[in-house]
Amino acid sequence: MRLHILPWDTDANIRLMFMDEAGFGRISEPSYCWCPLGTRPIVSRHMVREYVYAYGAIDPIDGERFFIIAPKCSTQWTNEFLRLLSEQYTDDYILLCCDNAGWHKSKTLIIPDNIYIHYLPTYTPEMNPIEPLWKEVRKDGFKNTLFNTFALLCFYIAIKTASSTETMQY
Repeated sequence: MRLHILPWDTDANIRLMFMDEAGFGRISEPSYCWCPLGTRPIVSRHMVREYVYAYGAIDPIDGERFFIIAPKCSTQWTNEFLRLLSEQYTDDYILLCCDNAGWHKSKTLIIPDNIYIHYLPTYTPEMNPIEPLWKEVRKDGFKNTLFNTFALLCFYIAIKTASSTETMQY
């Protein structure tokens, strides 16, 4: 077992956060729904290939969370997420747990001074408490829903990630 000494100031607060990202697209997902007996429901559907990715980090202890919406998952956007997260919590030293995605381990990844990244074991999404949030966002709003514009999709994701409090109770 490797011992890592955290380089923090004695006055700094240590914050445990879990990070993940999820992709959302404008492809509609038809699903079962209620309708009067003897009729077939009419559900709009389209196959627009536009995607957006939400990067998120949550603190499972106090429910604090931080999100950005990005056009893709890449080392460049992970760097931007880490920079903004670091600026949001300047007085804290963040122990950030994340999965083993390639962009989390890239040689060009820039990790701010107040963040230490710990990698969760591979193929263990159940160990990351942010995973239920993505499930909740998808469950509540993507069944039988048509997003006419890309901006509307981004707005919906921003609203859902900001208002989902029931999944943050541990």
